[in-house]
Order: sequence, then C-alpha cells, then structure tokens
Amino acid sequence: MSRQSAPSLQPLLGGIIAALLVVISFNSFVVINPGQAGVLSVLGKAQNGALLEGLHFKPPLVSAVDVYDVTVQKFEVPAQSATKDLQDLSASFAINFRLDPVQVVEIRRTQGTLQNIVSKIVAPQTQESFKIAAAKRTVEQAITQRSELKEDFDNALNSRLEKYGIIVLDTSVIDLNFSPEFAKAVEDKQIAEQKAQRAVYIAQEAEQEAQADVNRAKGKAEAQRLLAETLKAQGGELVLQKEAIEAWKTGGAQMPKVLVMGGDSNSSVPFLFNLKDLASE
Repeated sequence: MSRQSAPSLQPLLGGIIAALLVVISFNSFVVINPGQAGVLSVLGKAQNGALLEGLHFKPPLVSAVDVYDVTVQKFEVPAQSATKDLQDLSASFAINFRLDPVQVVEIRRTQGTLQNIVSKIVAPQTQESFKIAAAKRTVEQAITQRSELKEDFDNALNSRLEKYGIIVLDTSVIDLNFSPEFAKAVEDKQIAEQKAQRAVYIAQEAEQEAQADVNRAKGKAEAQRLLAETLKAQGGELVLQKEAIEAWKTGGAQMPKVLVMGGDSNSSVPFLFNLKDLASE
C-alpha cells in the first residue's frame, strides 16, 4: 500500500510546484501605465531609480511597488496673512500641480503618500508663499494689484515646491477677503469719491452756464454797437439832405432826388422823391 501511495503523490506535488512557478512568474513583473511612476521596494527599502511607463521586473515574494499618479492634481488650499499696513487678508487658492516622475523615489522616502504631500508640503508652502506676496503691499494694493500679487505668489510657491519634486502648473485665486473694518472704509471712500465727482460735475455745469451768459451778453453788446453805428450814419444822411435844401433855396440849384429808406422796423422799402416837393411843403 505504501509503495502505491508514493507514486500517486508525485502528480500532486508537480501540480503544486507548477502553480507556485506560475504565481512567482506573475509576481516577478509589474506594468506601469501612462501617467504613473513606480517605486520598487525590496524588503521594505526603496530602491533607486523610478519605474516609468512600461513592463518592469521585480524580485518575487520579497518586493513591492508603490505606484504614484503623476498626472495633474488639483487641490484648493486656504491661506491667511497680514498686509504691509497690518490688515488681515485671507484667500483661497486652486493649485494645479504634478509630481516629477524622476523624483518619485525621493518623494516616497520623505513624504510617502500623495495625501501627505498635500497636507505636509503643498498646504504649508502655499501659506508661506501667500505671506511673502501679501507683505509686499497694503491691503488696498492687494486688491487693486491682484495680478501682481498672484505673480509674486506664483514665484514664491514655484521655488519652494520645486525642491520637493512638485511641479506647479497653474494657480488661481478663488477668493480674496479682507477685514470688515476695511470693507467699511472702502465703501465710505467710494461714496466720498462719488460725491466729489458729482460736485465737480455741478461746478463744470455752472461754469459752462456762466460762459454761456457771457457769450449772450457779448452778443447783445455787439448788436447794440452795430445799431448805434447805423443810427449815427442815418443821422449824418439827414444833415446832408438838410444842407442840400438850404443850398437850393439860396442858389437856385436843381433840386436833387434823394433815396430814402422807409417802412417799419422789420422791413425797409426804398423810394425816390424830389427835394423840391419836400421844400414846398
């Protein structure tokens, strides 16, 4: 019986060995997909050299591979700071970044998971970068020079995260808030500026009206001057007519015909008559 049972175990052992070989062979390779990078650890120790896209061998049973997503990550990070004039300023930033695939081994050794990277690196460095940018300007400048504030923030954040293997692709200011006291001051200033602009407008309107009155007065004065000159000229013509009549009476000269303007003030109709007729009347 013992001789018969021994040969019957050989196929079973052969199957077990074959299964183990299959498991080991599958466990000896890892596939890194596009947008990923891997870190090989043997007996818990991270090995140098990141595993990039493709098929990689790994020692069976004693090794493991940590895979990192190196595509674009987006996180919203709040930040608070004091401005140059010691006003409280708070903001919320949307940070778009990705991990440098070449540096994932160092990231694995120092930070571990992506969650640790966000909470221990990205968030505090965002806070510090915002403090650097906000401290350069007053709270009013932080609002009116928002693009310059963001540029200073981006420069500070890029330089701080780069050394951790974190590449910043883009940032955006989601919200920018200041203290209620400053908000009230801004509102009061806007109201004062509107009142000042209204006062300037009223003054300009009054100045234009005064100039119009001056122009009208000048026009009336010019009209009166021209009228006076016209009346003066007409008075001289009457004197000449009178002298002509006297000359005719004394000298017997031929009575001239005189052109006289007649009619009302709105129309003047010229007509001729003989001074002889006038003198006989």
